[in-house]
Amino acid sequence: MHDQRTVRELARQYDRLAGQYDAAMDRIERWLLGDWRAWAAHQAIGWTLEIAIGTGRTLPSYRPGIVLVGIDVSLGMLRVAHRRARAHGRPVTLLRADAQALPLRDASVDTVLSILSLCTIPDVQQALREAYRVLRPGGRLILVEHVRSDRRLLGLAQRLIEPLSVRFAHDHLAREPLPMVVANGFQVLQEQRRLAGIVQRILAVKPS
Repeated sequence: MHDQRTVRELARQYDRLAGQYDAAMDRIERWLLGDWRAWAAHQAIGWTLEIAIGTGRTLPSYRPGIVLVGIDVSLGMLRVAHRRARAHGRPVTLLRADAQALPLRDASVDTVLSILSLCTIPDVQQALREAYRVLRPGGRLILVEHVRSDRRLLGLAQRLIEPLSVRFAHDHLAREPLPMVVANGFQVLQEQRRLAGIVQRILAVKPS
């Protein structure tokens, strides 16, 4: 059973941040992600689920023809995403839901996409199990996440700082999603790091 208390705390935290979130991210995303958000959106095919869609920053980058569902635990963030979707004429179904317990049928989507969400989801293994469950065979898992650096000293520094970032922001600085992706049955097709190894993108598939 995943930690409902932490999920509620996350929802309250992001409800408070929703109005200022985009202004804050505008200042750091170009440095942190470069063009990787657009890369992630362009890998999506068919019926696509974006977990922790937040304020909908990925919405303008999806290709035409993508049928999109976005979930988030924060109603405040979803309200901003709804306004962004209308502004860009981007059809999307937005649901308040938890990535650890997806309200979707087994094998019902072609793509699951996550950008900067696995750092805050309490139980990453459960979220990946849910992603595997709802993906059709051959479906894509697309991740762009900040992770523990593969440079030893920087990775050690992230581990030292992590207790504070978790306590005050529910932000895990030193998670390593790649081994968990493999352990949950996915086949990794692409993996790349940037910014001294602290940002990682992964394209994986659920085997047919």
